[in-house]
Amino acid sequence: MAKLLYSASMSLDGFIAGPGGDMSWLTAHLGPNPIADKLITQIGALLIGNRTYGGDDPNRGTDSEGPLGGRWAGPQFVLSHRAAEATTPGVTFVDDLSTAVAAAKAAAGEKEYVNILGASVARQCLQAGLLDEVLVFVVPALLGDGVRLFDQPGGTEVKLEQLSVSQLPHTTGLWLRVLT
Repeated sequence: MAKLLYSASMSLDGFIAGPGGDMSWLTAHLGPNPIADKLITQIGALLIGNRTYGGDDPNRGTDSEGPLGGRWAGPQFVLSHRAAEATTPGVTFVDDLSTAVAAAKAAAGEKEYVNILGASVARQCLQAGLLDEVLVFVVPALLGDGVRLFDQPGGTEVKLEQLSVSQLPHTTGLWLRVLT
């Protein structure tokens, strides 16, 4: 069964998006990333938050527009309490976390991961004890405000185990296992 992986690019001060979900900050920091390239081949399904699904794409208007730099083709499950206004092939809207996780894992088949896109969905999976791993690409930038990687005021410490650290030209990759 596929593991749940939350992957994101993050500024050094802990933000994955600027104010209002603005992703344009990331455009200047995109470049070749062999870790992400390999990961895409290991992903069987995406579990996406509704704000992320309908949000700002740093590649909008280019050949790289869409999930995972436009390189993703496969089942997507959007966690949302609002029904989709229009249907998109391969995209299923689900209104319950456990149902969404189960459907995404089933759709992932023999692939190693269901990749989570969206801070809120990742936080919900963490709180429910469902999140297995986190992959963060730390970008050399300070945003000062926006959407945090994990934001839970008053939350409790979560123990993580370092699996790998990778230095890339535009970023540093940290791959971590969530310990339960």
